[in-house]
Amino acid sequence: MSVTGVWVVGVVPDEQVWALLHAAVQDPASIPASAPRDLPGELAWWRGRGRESLFRASTTSPGGWSAGEDALRLSAFLDACRDGSEAVEALRDAVAEQFPPDAEEGLFAAAARKASPFSALAYALGPDAVLRLPGWFGDFLLDARQVRSRLPAAEEALALTGARRRDAVERIHAWMSGLGDDPDHDADELLDGPLRVLRQAARTGRGAAGHVRWY
Repeated sequence: MSVTGVWVVGVVPDEQVWALLHAAVQDPASIPASAPRDLPGELAWWRGRGRESLFRASTTSPGGWSAGEDALRLSAFLDACRDGSEAVEALRDAVAEQFPPDAEEGLFAAAARKASPFSALAYALGPDAVLRLPGWFGDFLLDARQVRSRLPAAEEALALTGARRRDAVERIHAWMSGLGDDPDHDADELLDGPLRVLRQAARTGRGAAGHVRWY
C-alpha cells in the first residue's frame, strides 16, 4: 500500500491563530510535539554525519539513488519527531481550513509518494539549519509577531545560493529518489516556497502555519 508525504505552509489570519490555539491546546507558542525518546542522542548522531551523503548512486537506475542504512535511520528519526496524537491532528485540520484556497504567495504545498518533503528538506539543510526553522520539524503555528521574529532565522536557513544551493538540490533529489518515488520533485520550490509564505505573512501582518502529514 502506497503512502504520500505532504508538507503544507500557509498564511493564517492573525486573529485566528490565538482562537485556534485556545480551542485546541494550552501552549500558545507552537503546535505541541512528541519528542523521540533519544532526541539528544539522535541529533548528536546526525550532526556527526555532517555533510556526508547518506545515499549511493543506484546501480540499476541511471541518475538515481539508493538509500543506505543511515538514510533509513534519519528518516525514522524525523518521522518520530512528528506528533500524530488525535488532538494535534484535529488542530492541523482546523488550521488547514484557514489556509488560502489558491497556491499563490500565501500557500505552499509539496507532496511525494513514499517520502516526506519536509524530511527531504531537512536532509538537504542539515540539523542546525533545520532547528532554525519555525516550530518543531515542519509543524508550527505562529501569530504575526512570531512570524516577524522568526523570519530572519528562516531566511538564514532557506535562502541558499551558489554551491550551497546546488548541494541542497542534489540532496533533495537523492532523498526523493532513494527513499521516495519522486525523482523529479521540484527541489527549488521546496526551498523557496516556505520562505515565500513566511515573507508574505510578515508583509501583510498575518500569522503562518505549517504541518507535516502522511496520507
